[in-house]
Amino acid sequence: MNFPQRKLQRLNNYDYSQNGCYFVTIGTHNKIHIFGKISEDFILLNNFGEIAKLE
Repeated sequence: MNFPQRKLQRLNNYDYSQNGCYFVTIGTHNKIHIFGKISEDFILLNNFGEIAKLE
């Protein structure tokens, strides 16, 4: 299967091994809501969402 060539989303000359906060986006196949749902501008996590949550 041939996938499109994507450009790198990383900053040049940045040390990603250092401590810091990072924003991670997770895409799911067919946009299935496997981590919970959004209701009235709040995220309602299911069991999978609770496992994935990091605080």
